[in-house]
Amino acid sequence: MTAIKKIGIIGAGQMGNGIAHVCAAAGFDVILLDINEEALKKGLGTITKNLDRALAKGKLTEADKAATLGRIKPTTAYADFSDSDLVIEAATEDEKIKRAIFAQLCPVLKPEAHIASNTSSLSITRLGAATDRPAKFMGMHFMNPVPVMQLVELIRGIATSEETFSLVREMTLKLGKKPVSAEDFPAFIVNRILLPMINEAVYTLYEGVGSVTCIDTAMKLGANHPMGPLELADFIGLDTCLAVMQVLHDGLADTKYRPCPLLVKYVEAGWLGRKTGRGFYDYTGETPVPTR
Repeated sequence: MTAIKKIGIIGAGQMGNGIAHVCAAAGFDVILLDINEEALKKGLGTITKNLDRALAKGKLTEADKAATLGRIKPTTAYADFSDSDLVIEAATEDEKIKRAIFAQLCPVLKPEAHIASNTSSLSITRLGAATDRPAKFMGMHFMNPVPVMQLVELIRGIATSEETFSLVREMTLKLGKKPVSAEDFPAFIVNRILLPMINEAVYTLYEGVGSVTCIDTAMKLGANHPMGPLELADFIGLDTCLAVMQVLHDGLADTKYRPCPLLVKYVEAGWLGRKTGRGFYDYTGETPVPTR
């Protein structure tokens, strides 16, 4: 069983740049791919900013920062994954997009290379079947923000080999993360529990039971949550929240998972949360202001 040494990451966005950060910090060589130079520049800028924050807190040295950044090679070419031992796909939560990525990725990989998807809800078995190596494919769901959150959900598809699972679990431990094994059911463990709660908070707002501020304050002070559910939804991205609820609704065929119409309306309006500057809060000013 060959150890993982070189890691490819597809997507330099919110999740991808975080995964690249922790992999490089743990000593792995990283190839970070996105569709254009602008996206890569933005992703590397986020990594640098997060490293600077850790530097200011005394958690690392200038040498550590330089070494971490030096291990990350940005690219727009799939061919650069040719010698990767593991490629982690961290694209948007859209199955068609992920399938299109795998169609470009698989032909350039060496036969022994493994693939993981950072999907937060989609079937690992179905995604694996879209590749040329379902036995070497599995789910590796990091939590956001990746450099801070310890948990990684590891999900086997029906075809995932024990060798693949063991290799990826060992690599996860080297990142300083805590792996938990989840079965290949819609949304796995965390989002199976978390997203229906967020969806119910949106229903509570939709039905006028409480305002944005009251709902978030109630859950922070009444349930001791560090963030209110609507604040958390904005942080995750309302499009991602909706996508997970749709997967739950379609996959489990239970009306309790029906996405709230208000959540649908916000996504249709392009109000996706922090990343667009507006969601359940408006982020254009110095402090977030509730939109309802």
